[in-house]
Amino acid sequence: MHKELENFERNYDLVEPPPNCRPIGTKWVFMNKQGENGMVVRNKARLVAQYFCQKEGIDYEETFAPVARLEAIRILLAFAASKCFKLQQMDVKSTFLNGFIEEEVYLRQPPGFESARFLDRVYKLRKALYGLKQAPRAWYARLKSFLLKSGRQDLVLLSHGGDTLIVQIYIDVIIFGSSHALMSRKFEMSHMGELQFFLGLQIK
Repeated sequence: MHKELENFERNYDLVEPPPNCRPIGTKWVFMNKQGENGMVVRNKARLVAQYFCQKEGIDYEETFAPVARLEAIRILLAFAASKCFKLQQMDVKSTFLNGFIEEEVYLRQPPGFESARFLDRVYKLRKALYGLKQAPRAWYARLKSFLLKSGRQDLVLLSHGGDTLIVQIYIDVIIFGSSHALMSRKFEMSHMGELQFFLGLQIK
């Protein structure tokens, strides 16, 4: 919980509530992360906004965020199998905490972690938060700006000397593989390092 709060406090400002402020509530969601054998390997806590308190036109506008279709992912897997590609996967940590939002959104202080000195203050969001209706779109907009700046798209096909590299992005998951291990390694070292620098994110 403290690690989640560190991420939260780094991205949001504790301010005096403005006139007619309608702060959104938050709640803690607890999850057990299981390993391959089904055993619990880690306990996770996530602070989530209560999206049902949001009002369209006030707290959010558009919410749609395009992602790869499951059919496209199956095609990628079938293509990789037919070409004997070795696929690798990367996950972006705290994905929805990294999308910038345009609306003015205020949150009540997390239950159980209110400031003793500023009980009447609220958090003003500069970035999205899990549970916000616009969070997926905000993340996609930030990732898209990186891809367009780098001349890439959601599905990337690169060829060099008869070898092929293929990359597919599904929300916070980056899947890539190549007919040559060196191409995959170069992508992992250069492009993912560039993505990490551009977004200021951690890749796991």
